[in-house]
Amino acid sequence: MTGIETREAWLRARFGGRGHVMARLLSLAAAPTFAVMTLVAAMAPADMICGAMQGPFSLQGMVPMYALMSAFHLAPWLRLFR
Repeated sequence: MTGIETREAWLRARFGGRGHVMARLLSLAAAPTFAVMTLVAAMAPADMICGAMQGPFSLQGMVPMYALMSAFHLAPWLRLFR
C-alpha cells in the first residue's frame, strides 16, 4: 500500500517530470479564456445566450460572471511581471 503522495510527486509521476510546466501553462490559460468568453457574451445577441438577460452590462448574467472569473485568475499573469 502506498502512502499519501505529495502534489509534486504526483505531478512528476503523472507527467514524467513536466508536471510543473503543464500546471503553469494551464494556470496561464484561464484568464485569457474567461476574457474572451466575456467579450463573446457581451457581443452576442441576448436571445442567443439567454432569453432572460437584462442587457450586456447589467449585474445579472454571464458578462459580469466571466469578468470576475477572469479577474480572479490573473494571479499567474501578475507573478510573471513581478
